[in-house]
Amino acid sequence: MTGASAPSAPHIPVLLDEVVAALHPEPGMLIVDATFGAGGYTRRLLGAGATVHAFDRDPDAILAGRAWGEVSASPPRLVLHPRRFSELAEGLAEAGIASVQGIVFDIGVSSMQLDQAARGFAFSNDGPLDMRMSQSGESAADFLNTASEEAIADVLYHYGEERQSRRIARAVVAARPLTTTGQFADVVRKALGYRPGAPKDPATRSFQAVRIHVNGELDELRAGLAAAERVLAPGGRLAVVSFHSLEDRIVKQFLREGAGALPAGSRHLPLRDPVGHPVFEKPSAAIRPGAEEQARNPRARSATLRWAVRTNAPARGADAGKGLAA
Repeated sequence: MTGASAPSAPHIPVLLDEVVAALHPEPGMLIVDATFGAGGYTRRLLGAGATVHAFDRDPDAILAGRAWGEVSASPPRLVLHPRRFSELAEGLAEAGIASVQGIVFDIGVSSMQLDQAARGFAFSNDGPLDMRMSQSGESAADFLNTASEEAIADVLYHYGEERQSRRIARAVVAARPLTTTGQFADVVRKALGYRPGAPKDPATRSFQAVRIHVNGELDELRAGLAAAERVLAPGGRLAVVSFHSLEDRIVKQFLREGAGALPAGSRHLPLRDPVGHPVFEKPSAAIRPGAEEQARNPRARSATLRWAVRTNAPARGADAGKGLAA
């Protein structure tokens, strides 16, 4: 990569060395960065000589990426796709690409989104109650101010694993309208009897849940994994970094089933038909950041990397991953 073309990253890429080692980029390879963000992974992949197709639904990320010199190179070494990563197969097809040698996903909200109060993803700085990655569609405020108490409780329970979801939902409905992140956080704290100085702010789970709902993140993840399976060439590598148990469970199950390692059936999870021929080699074990990285970058503490190598078996199709439970 030409060093002067990319701006200095406003965040620290998580598990960067481990992701690059998993993808094993080489000159001339085609690799997809499915969650471009500030381009931390892309920067290293370009530096290794790969050509990168980067996807992001956030207009701010795409706008910043257009300043990189690799976009205007001939031929371009960085191709930006302003669309969801669930559409990566369609985006690549429009660019005339049928298969790639590597794909990386960094799931969830990016550091630059969290750090901008105006985006409404965090309550550390008060801002509008937004949380939309694409900056379009239903906002967090729209959802919280119009949804039924039951619908809000379900979102908090399923996506935030919040045991007091019904109590919080009642408090939200009683406090409407909510317009700022600070208001929403205060409602959650009061509902749960929060005392300042507690080790973890109880609003964290509710913010996670509403963000996941507004952006359809788990459905996007399932669709993105299925698309990755379809476009990876034999021997191609898939690397996925997730940040909480709901995401990691989906990734782990997708890769295990693709490798033919199906869990035993139970009354809760009946036996599935085995994959005819494994579409992935045996996936890696979970890879976590070391103590040094966690100390350097606190946001890395919850990160988990899983990766696997694509076989030459036919892909399972567009429905792969749809049945994965969160």
